[in-house]
Amino acid sequence: MHFPLTVELGSLKILLHAILEPLGMFIGFRYFLYLRKGKGDQIQSSQRLWIIIGAIFGALIGSRLVGGLEDPAALAKAPNPMIYFYTNKTVVGGFLGGLFGVELVKKLIGEKQSSGDLFTYPMILALIIGRIGCFGMGIYEETYGVETTAFTGMNLGDGLLRHPVTLYEIVFLAILWISLIQIERRFTLVDGSRFKIFMIAYLFFRLMIDFIKPHYTFSFGLSTIQLVCLGGLIYYAAYIFNPKKLIVTQHA
Repeated sequence: MHFPLTVELGSLKILLHAILEPLGMFIGFRYFLYLRKGKGDQIQSSQRLWIIIGAIFGALIGSRLVGGLEDPAALAKAPNPMIYFYTNKTVVGGFLGGLFGVELVKKLIGEKQSSGDLFTYPMILALIIGRIGCFGMGIYEETYGVETTAFTGMNLGDGLLRHPVTLYEIVFLAILWISLIQIERRFTLVDGSRFKIFMIAYLFFRLMIDFIKPHYTFSFGLSTIQLVCLGGLIYYAAYIFNPKKLIVTQHA
């Protein structure tokens, strides 16, 4: 296997990542529309449109802001900080930025219904597809792990055995999807709880997995993304320490 992985279309070689990232977003959005049509939506279409716009712009800003701050030393040396911020992005910043954008828009339009549950499974699907593309980049995108002697170690393009953290994340997301389904079979959840459980689980996973990724860390041993994850977990602390707030009833 040679990284980065490409797809040949005639004389053209296209990065697999360049195909799968937008494809994941497209399939995820189509899946959202399918779920919305099948299960219904408590939020009116006009209101939902504004919420989606808030999510898109919030995610765009959040992903670039956190991505740009991920390596303060590189940012300080960047000849054009604006371009540096635009060309660096991270999923964690996108999720939390999207959350902020949604909550801001909902406050502006007076929408009080929880809006995240319908997005949860489509987001997981889109992320899985996108992470397959990230894996295809090997060491040529900063989504690889540190060197390891574990049996999971892979040569991602530099001849060293490294943790394939994108594959770990794909497995984690698949397990999380199955777990959410099982939770919803056992419990009737409060509106919005599915999304909250997803966010808590994903933020905790990213907090932990970043310990085996090579990146800039501050003197106290944490990276920018890990600090952002901690901030997100603090935001959800009430549900982490009292998960009964997520549940209406338990099924027999």
